[in-house]
Amino acid sequence: MSKLLQKSDIASLLKERFKDDSCQNISQIPSPSMLKDIDKAAKRVSKAITAGEKIAIVGDYDADGVISSVILSEFFDDIGKEIQIKIPNRFSDGYGLSEDIINSLDVDLIITVDNGISAVKASKVCKEKGIDLIITDHHTVPDTLPDAYAIVNPKQDDCLFPFSEICGAQVAWYLVAALKDELNIKYNLTKSLDILSIAIVADMMPLVDINRAMVKKGLKLINNSNRTFFKTVKLLYNKQSFKSEDISFLLAPLINSSGRIEDATLSYSLIKEQNEQQSITKLEYIMSLNNDRKVIESDLFLESIKMINSSKNIIIAWGEDWHEGVIGIVAARLSRKYKKPSIVFSITGDKAKGSARSVGSIDILEFIAQNSKHLLGFGGHKGAAGMSILKSNLEEFKKDMEISMVDIAKQDFIEKKNLLGSIDISIIDFELLDILEYYEPYGEKNPKPHFLVEDVVVQNQKLLGATQIHQKIVVQSGSNTIDTIDFNFETQVYRGDKIKFSCTVSKNEFRGSVSAQLIVDELIFD
Repeated sequence: MSKLLQKSDIASLLKERFKDDSCQNISQIPSPSMLKDIDKAAKRVSKAITAGEKIAIVGDYDADGVISSVILSEFFDDIGKEIQIKIPNRFSDGYGLSEDIINSLDVDLIITVDNGISAVKASKVCKEKGIDLIITDHHTVPDTLPDAYAIVNPKQDDCLFPFSEICGAQVAWYLVAALKDELNIKYNLTKSLDILSIAIVADMMPLVDINRAMVKKGLKLINNSNRTFFKTVKLLYNKQSFKSEDISFLLAPLINSSGRIEDATLSYSLIKEQNEQQSITKLEYIMSLNNDRKVIESDLFLESIKMINSSKNIIIAWGEDWHEGVIGIVAARLSRKYKKPSIVFSITGDKAKGSARSVGSIDILEFIAQNSKHLLGFGGHKGAAGMSILKSNLEEFKKDMEISMVDIAKQDFIEKKNLLGSIDISIIDFELLDILEYYEPYGEKNPKPHFLVEDVVVQNQKLLGATQIHQKIVVQSGSNTIDTIDFNFETQVYRGDKIKFSCTVSKNEFRGSVSAQLIVDELIFD
């Protein structure tokens, strides 16, 4: 049996993850002035405010874009400046700033949030119409930059900001900080850290340094927030408080759902709503959209499975009029199921839009770039990307992607679990739960710790769920027992079996009772 970790060992190993962090708390985050062009942007916005010019914010339809729009628009609300807001509709507007959006706005100044770094054509239209354009974004910087008045993006080569991996809402929040200084006004910047923490997690930013400091502070603020949005979610979901995992599994999906199914402006309006009854009505509608999303997603997932070749190193599927709002989630589910990168396309007319998700250490964007001759456009990150393509090019693109990925090493596909070590179930108690909770939030670059449990005996087992695809296992070691859940199990165990498994430790709250339980990653058979 492996050497067993004690609670003090676990605390030390988790603390070690953050030993190089320069930001341990919110007071240590960098100054706004370190962001290239932010002072220039703040001076231009300040001038527009004092001169009574017309200003518009153009956001994005995901949680990061919606929250970016809320943060900046609330600042203008608070100082009494009326502005126009445009969050593009995924289906009718497409992504980002476009000529049609510009033509729909009667303004002197446009500020983008969570988009704009690739808006080269749109920036020319702004120039022609005499509109100043300020871009605030965090996406990868292309070879050709838009011709904008100011570009605030930490990924620019000559930007001095020490953290390039921040989300769009953080860049927007920093613009508010710069405007506060430029206008020489008192303004409570912490008021929006509650929703900002959701954007950081939803956009899968690395949860170290500045991001961790902001999310930890934000989570505390969420639980003490007077924002009607949080009160309404607590009411309709019967929650006393929010845990860090509620950001990933409840709040972010809710905010994302309206943009996936209908229009992200619905989520923008919900977050800003101050009337409790109106907030309930709006949340109930978004909840119904989220339920619709789950059904559509499940149907497309099952449909996509029928047409894939699982022997290849990449999974690629497409269909006519598949719902664009869920193809990214379906790609993620395919990646998890087959443990391979996946791309799912929705075909409309003679064109298709695709969404890609990767696994392990595979840089999916790099492989897409290698085969971009087939595409109309693409962009994204190492782990996720989007693209557009002519329907007639889909087969060739699929074939070339499969060829280019044929020699990927087996280990590159493997999701490296953060296995801290072996534990005996006797140490799993409220003290350990407190240690694990202290080092939350878990996510990118701070993965939830996984443990190995060996030489335990199954004391009891029963199947759960309407379709009985989960199993609850009570395991015993010496005089100690603990409840263990194996979701979507592959191997059924029985009373008396001696088993070994990797798992995470979680807090189970049921009808006012709190206990520790184990969540199985994998049953291990030597």
